[in-house]
Amino acid sequence: MILSQYGDYLYLYILLLVSIPAVILGIREKNIKYYAMFITVVMVILTIGVDSQFRYLLGFIFWEMILIYTFYRLRTKNKLIFRIYIILSLLPLIINKLMPFLKLDLVGFVGFVGISYMSFKTVQIIIDIFDGNVKELDFFDTIYFILFFPTLSSGPIDRYRRFKDDINSSISSDDYIENYLSIGIKKLFKGIVYKFAFASVIYIFMDKIPDDKSLLSLIMYMYLYTFYLFFDFAGYSSMAIGTGYIFGVHVPENFNKPFISKDMKEFWTRWHISLSRWFGDYIFSRYVLAAMRKRKIKKKKNIYRIGQIITMTTMGIWHGLTWYYIAYGVYQGIALVLTDNYIGTKWHKKNAKNKIYQYLQVFITFHIICFGMLIFSGYLNRFFG
Repeated sequence: MILSQYGDYLYLYILLLVSIPAVILGIREKNIKYYAMFITVVMVILTIGVDSQFRYLLGFIFWEMILIYTFYRLRTKNKLIFRIYIILSLLPLIINKLMPFLKLDLVGFVGFVGISYMSFKTVQIIIDIFDGNVKELDFFDTIYFILFFPTLSSGPIDRYRRFKDDINSSISSDDYIENYLSIGIKKLFKGIVYKFAFASVIYIFMDKIPDDKSLLSLIMYMYLYTFYLFFDFAGYSSMAIGTGYIFGVHVPENFNKPFISKDMKEFWTRWHISLSRWFGDYIFSRYVLAAMRKRKIKKKKNIYRIGQIITMTTMGIWHGLTWYYIAYGVYQGIALVLTDNYIGTKWHKKNAKNKIYQYLQVFITFHIICFGMLIFSGYLNRFFG
């Protein structure tokens, strides 16, 4: 039997049982890492199973660890070799994204839960080795980082160095109770309420929207889907973060009241924070620095704009090779460019501190967000089909 991570009560019950020894270890000031490594294997098996998916996962780990360690041994600054390693690391994910368009049974070897987020972690390690930010690798800590079960299927996306410091740090009993256990329990229950109460109720209403292709149905779906996606994903993230805390890891936050954002730049500092930071650090910033060095584009503003379009379009493609995911990425990129243009205007600067103006900003931004979520949902495909 395969369980849905944070998706059913049986999984939560098993999670409760396996968390008890972690709590005891934390209170007794024992390192939770080794127990957590064992439980990670158990929970991965419960989530993925022991059939072909598990074998594919083992193959993925074997492949990525070879790449990580051979690149670590090379310690090269050759950009061509670096790029080859990045492509090779992303190869399983690329094949996975191409699977719907390929008719070969062989591509199934990369189809398993969590491949996207694991790929982010492995690519991140290679990039950090190239940049000189990772100077030491521990074999088991690296595998543990990639597989860490609380964030297995949908993040949040952690950073290797921060994660490694967490799992190897000594935590006092008082510190564990105050800054790990109590916070973890609160986040876990918050996630349960978000996902199993709010998201479930909203889904019921979504399911009752008439399939009449009317504008009213479209608008209803847009609003309901936006709130459903938030409570479902924020609920999952909160449970993942809470579980991570209980197991001694300060998993990064993923949501921070995104619907009070005054513009789209602020929105992406509040929505799926770990993902947007990952793309910002490893795609946007690297593109901007490379473009400024080459000086082919003279104006910095244009470099930033192109970087925003590239970054968000890549994010859309990462979600899937369907027109609505790609369109969503392009839409978000254009929204960021227009936001940059607007907040530079005299009108905005003149009224930025006006409370009524700020409320109006939040209202408009919320609807820009909602329309983006409508694109992302794929509902327009059904609506116009």
